[in-house]
Amino acid sequence: MTLATLSEVLHPALTGGYAVAGLVTLGWEDMRAYVAAAEAENAPVILQAGPSCREHTPLPILGKMFRHLAEAASVPVVAHLDHGYTAEECRTAIDCGFTSVMFDGSRKPLTDNIEETRAIAKMAHAAGVSCEGEIGFVGYSGGEGSAGTDPDEAAQFAKETGVDAMAVSVGNVHLQQDKEGGLDEARIRMIEAVTDVPLVIHGGSGVPVAQRTALARGSNICKFNIGTELRMAFGEALRDAVNADPTRFDRVQILKETHEPVVAATRRVLRALKGA
Repeated sequence: MTLATLSEVLHPALTGGYAVAGLVTLGWEDMRAYVAAAEAENAPVILQAGPSCREHTPLPILGKMFRHLAEAASVPVVAHLDHGYTAEECRTAIDCGFTSVMFDGSRKPLTDNIEETRAIAKMAHAAGVSCEGEIGFVGYSGGEGSAGTDPDEAAQFAKETGVDAMAVSVGNVHLQQDKEGGLDEARIRMIEAVTDVPLVIHGGSGVPVAQRTALARGSNICKFNIGTELRMAFGEALRDAVNADPTRFDRVQILKETHEPVVAATRRVLRALKGA
């Protein structure tokens, strides 16, 4: 069994000059492909259940799916709750076998974000589970705008919450379909100067691949969340499979044809985050 906590995969990345991919899952087909890709690349992987995934599949089922894949995997697999918005949601994930929870209090005032994140980190640690928090708000493409992370607030947040990883807002945007955005490296360096907590980039699909690689190897960014990029690969493969034979109706046979394209796309993501 290679089920791992977030800390167990991020601390080696921090000292080893590489980053780990937090891959946003929507169902069995993509999470299975992600683990297959991780095994092919001999890389750890973080399977993430975000809000849209949880709307479709209950947390107890997702926990069992993640753990089932981890038990048979030859590489470390983290079962991670992404964007948990309440303590109850994080507690439920822990009870369902998740090994890591991310509490998102980034829309709250700083003092409230710190207080609530600290309580959830304490709860998680008591259960042997890791906790990720977010300081600064990462916006959405075509939606809410971002509020960049203030380095002094990041230092206070890291110190007072005890989180194992800290998501920051440094030019990254959720749901970005191109890779034309770039991260504010000057702001990243200012944050690194005041805290040594492993840093997380949400909205990693919008970050140019060359910058992902450079920061994975030469910064405290140890986790890039990738969702949109791989959902696009899945959607393209699914359209090809459906359109290849309009008379076919067996969804299992159709969905099988998404596996190899998603594995290939995921391997490209993982390779870009490896060390030198």
